[in-house]
Amino acid sequence: MKRVHSLFSMMIVAAGVLAVASPVLAQDSPRTGWGDPDLQGVWDFRTITPLQRPEALGEQEFLTAEEAAEREAAAVQRNVELWEADARRTEAGGNVGGYNNFWMDNGTRVIDRTSLIIDPPNGRYPELTEAGGERARIDRGSFTVELPTTYTDLNTYDRCIQGFNAGPPITPGGYNQNVQIFQTPDHLVMLTEMVHTTRVIPLDGTPHLTNDVQQWSGDSRGRWEGDTLVVETKNFAQKRSWRGTTDGMTLVERFTRVDDGTLEYEFTVTDPATWEVPWTVNLPMVKNDLPMFEYACHEGNYSMPQMLGGARALERQSTDQ
Repeated sequence: MKRVHSLFSMMIVAAGVLAVASPVLAQDSPRTGWGDPDLQGVWDFRTITPLQRPEALGEQEFLTAEEAAEREAAAVQRNVELWEADARRTEAGGNVGGYNNFWMDNGTRVIDRTSLIIDPPNGRYPELTEAGGERARIDRGSFTVELPTTYTDLNTYDRCIQGFNAGPPITPGGYNQNVQIFQTPDHLVMLTEMVHTTRVIPLDGTPHLTNDVQQWSGDSRGRWEGDTLVVETKNFAQKRSWRGTTDGMTLVERFTRVDDGTLEYEFTVTDPATWEVPWTVNLPMVKNDLPMFEYACHEGNYSMPQMLGGARALERQSTDQ
């Protein structure tokens, strides 16, 4: 047990080193052999800083050093308690059996802002449109159909088609929170650890696909603006429904290599059918010298019979009572 506590003590120190503000561009950031900023590597986007600012913090945009340290220490302590907690058994129709905190990997890094959302200035999602609000109201989320009768009653995350933090855009959540970037003069490839979602992004001026061709990760095209790579994505498949968005959503991502260990990632979401105004997130990623982990969900839907079979078992149990 001492070893566990020592591990998390070291995590506190590491988290303090990794906590960063919105980075200032370095003049000597790494470059490729052909002269472009080098964005390659495995990048860790874990942070316990929330996407939107808690209402109780009002207009407070930044944390003090003391507040950041308190949050990091609290995250470490929570991890220790969860690691030491008793295992939880699977229950049909209820707890899926998380065992303990082994699978969760939210990290302990605190960015010194009170939210990852930087626009609107209040650090929160903008107001939903009437239609967006209605979609949010009826969204069943994950595993919330009590007795699914077919695979279509389970959403794309339950079916391992999409990863809940794989993007685009990339947002922290849960585990497998790394993205690997490969780069050539004409293309950039992003491979997320979650579900191994791969995006191949042309940088050579190739035009977007026509509007009638929709894809899970949209259709991305990149260009350089100084030392920042700007990637515009549209043509998202409607059935993807990321955060209740429509197929009219557009995404603009910005990647800036700040220094050897930091990749500043910023994105703006625009969907007039869902939100009244666009909103923007700033998320500094940190270099990870470890390799990507294999992600195994239930590829080929081999777990689907068990998932639907559990629902049928509950039905029989209800009939027998």
